[in-house]
Amino acid sequence: MVFAHDTSLALQAAVALTNSALEPVTLTTPDELEAFFAEHGYTGRHDGDQAEVDAVRAIVPRLRALLTAGRDQAVDIVNAMLREASALPQLRRHDGYDWHLHAVDPERPLAERITVETAMAMIDVIRADEMSRLAVCADDGCEGVVLDLSRNRSKRFCSVACGNRNAVAAYRARQANDG
Repeated sequence: MVFAHDTSLALQAAVALTNSALEPVTLTTPDELEAFFAEHGYTGRHDGDQAEVDAVRAIVPRLRALLTAGRDQAVDIVNAMLREASALPQLRRHDGYDWHLHAVDPERPLAERITVETAMAMIDVIRADEMSRLAVCADDGCEGVVLDLSRNRSKRFCSVACGNRNAVAAYRARQANDG
C-alpha cells in the first residue's frame, strides 16, 4: 500500500464521488447516498435526505478540480478547503481502525466532511510527490478520474468497462492489421 489506510479510503471515495457525475449519473437519491456512505466507511452525521444529496453533489466539481490538478494548484485548493472548514487535524481511533486523522467534527455536514477528508488525503499525495497516482481515464471518450494505487503504476482506466472497451478495440485493430 502506498498511503495510510485512511488516505487510500478517502481518495477512493473522492474518485467514486467524482466519477458519479459522469454518464450515467449516479448518487442522485438518498438511497444511493446511503449506499455510498456505507461502502466508503463514513461515520458521523448522515441526514439521509435530498438536501444532503444535493450538498454532496455540489462539491463534485471542486473535488474533480483537486484530483486532476497539478501539484502546486492542488496545494492552493487543499489549503482553501481546509481554511474554509476551519479544519483542526486530530488523531482519532474508532470502528476498529487504529489512530488516523480527522479534521472536522463528526457532526458537521457530510459534504463538508468529505471535502476535508479528501483535502487531508491529498496532503499525503502532495507531500509524497505522488500526483501521478491520479489521472484522467485513458479512454478517449471518458473523463473519469483514475486512482492508481498499484505497485507498478499500471492502472490507466477508471473502470472495468473502459478497460474492456479499449482491449476489444485493440484486439479488433490487431485483427484488421493481420487480416
